[in-house]
Amino acid sequence: MAEELTLSIDPESGEYTRLTRFFPGADTTPFGGKSHEYPEVIFIVSGTLFDCAFDQWLETGHYASRPPREIHGPFKTVEGCVVLEISFPNKCVPKE
Repeated sequence: MAEELTLSIDPESGEYTRLTRFFPGADTTPFGGKSHEYPEVIFIVSGTLFDCAFDQWLETGHYASRPPREIHGPFKTVEGCVVLEISFPNKCVPKE
């Protein structure tokens, strides 16, 4: 349904940059939405991706900044999509 390529990872901070390619027809609904304790930013490189948590289509050129604990997904795509993700695990917020 998807493949990931890690472009860089900082062994000290844990920050990483990766590309995720969702294949045409991918649907992550069985996995539900997700969240994490750290912020991330995404950029849609190509294609379209539907984010069920926001009831919104993300299209080529779309940028999103996700704060810690923000629920996103599950995701669906008809034509496929490539997403650039930059994550900052070193900026985790304490669990409540």
